[in-house]
Amino acid sequence: MIKKNIYAPLYIATAVIALSLLIGFAFRRPYTFHGTVIEPPLPVTDFSLQTANGESFRLSDQDGKIVLLFFGYTSCPDVCPITLGTFKQVYERLGDDAQKVRFVMITADPDRDTPEKVAAYAAQFNPEFIGLSGSLAELKAIWKELGVFVEKQNSDSAAGYLVSHTASVYVIDQNGDLLMMFPYGTGTIDMADDLTQLLKQMEKR
Repeated sequence: MIKKNIYAPLYIATAVIALSLLIGFAFRRPYTFHGTVIEPPLPVTDFSLQTANGESFRLSDQDGKIVLLFFGYTSCPDVCPITLGTFKQVYERLGDDAQKVRFVMITADPDRDTPEKVAAYAAQFNPEFIGLSGSLAELKAIWKELGVFVEKQNSDSAAGYLVSHTASVYVIDQNGDLLMMFPYGTGTIDMADDLTQLLKQMEKR
């Protein structure tokens, strides 16, 4: 009479799980960012710009949060609403982690965009979004440091003129360093996944 080993199924199941874990570790690859990583990160000079109601936004006051900077203007016919629309979707996709990210639009058209106007424009997409303006001198210093291109272009449109501007999104980490750039057109999922990964890395530090 052959005596059955009642533990055999357990041994087999354990072996299968162990093998699966080994294969997973062997083929696990490091996360690949979709945005353009700046290596090493570049320190960004602290700045302060006006938001609505006479209040100010200072980069160094963001409590260790990731800051997404986008440069646009309220009369923009396409790039700006598309980018802020992406911001809205990213915010929703991040869930609770969205509170660890600042979504900021800085005007590229200070002649027409008052702080109140930019703030109201950004708030149309999400009340948590921040719209900023300032003097031309203040803005030029920021544009120059981050390599933002801004140029007025004559137009027959009702807006009077258009503004050609850099459409990338700048990612500044909790230390105030430029860490990454998202090219215009980066998708919602890719942007949200990159931010989630950055937040995980921040928690490990």
